[in-house]
Amino acid sequence: MYSFIVNPNAGGGQGEKIWRRLEKRLAYLNIEHQVFLTDKAGDASAFAAALTQKCREPKIIIIVGGDGTINETVDGLDFCGPVTLGYIPAGSGNDLAKSLHLPKNPLWCLKRVVSPKRFRLLDYGVISYGEQLFHRRFAVSTGIGLDALVCREISESKIRKVLSRIHLEKLSYAIIGMKMFLFAKPAKGYLILDGIQKVEFNHIYFVSAHIHPYEGGGFRFAPGADPCDGKLTVCVVHHGKKRKLIPVLMDAFLGRRCRKPGLRNYNCSEVEIHMERPLALHADGEDCLSQKDVHIRCIPQKLRMMV
Repeated sequence: MYSFIVNPNAGGGQGEKIWRRLEKRLAYLNIEHQVFLTDKAGDASAFAAALTQKCREPKIIIIVGGDGTINETVDGLDFCGPVTLGYIPAGSGNDLAKSLHLPKNPLWCLKRVVSPKRFRLLDYGVISYGEQLFHRRFAVSTGIGLDALVCREISESKIRKVLSRIHLEKLSYAIIGMKMFLFAKPAKGYLILDGIQKVEFNHIYFVSAHIHPYEGGGFRFAPGADPCDGKLTVCVVHHGKKRKLIPVLMDAFLGRRCRKPGLRNYNCSEVEIHMERPLALHADGEDCLSQKDVHIRCIPQKLRMMV
């Protein structure tokens, strides 16, 4: 039995259109399945929890949506028994799909799900934050600062909805990102890598921690990130002169490996981030409010996914 968690609102309504096509194909192939349609934030997490909580039988869960739907599903999973995930991208960013080289055609993705040729054991991350030490999983990336602020702004953006309809989602991130960049102010802060190495910065614009190379609809800030190595790739975007960061952002936008001043990368299993003031925090693009202190760790090869 295949269990589909579908976000019909993903990609400005693309999720609903894609699900209609998938449903017809499933009926044609006479494949037994059940579907759970999300209506609001938190639904995918609740569905994933209900499907897996205290269940020791194998479960196959197929996510139809964007990175936010992936995030909620992974965050809600109970790993009591074997869980296999499939993914059919329908969002505006689809950073996980880019990393896994999934087909853009949803019917081809469905074929991979119902007739999988191989599986991958992927890492996921956990962020801990807040006075009550709240924990949240992420599948692709998390970040504090400017990148999270852009995610917060774009979630309600009319520009994104318009550009999503003509498949120019990445451009919407670039437009809003540049707008937020013009008004962004740096902050002092420091990182502690694997509980040993302390690194201080005076002009941080954002810090991101990656399981996969992409975030923000295709910005490649961590080209060396390997989703199966049990490590985070931590990126610090910083500079005393803001204009010096424009080439760094352009390289990420174009998918080039950046070797310019203003971007530092570290590989570690866990990292503590301490900022001088609260900054926006995201998990796979989902808003986690504003925080000063964040702990991030990598959980190695826990997600079994059909690719």
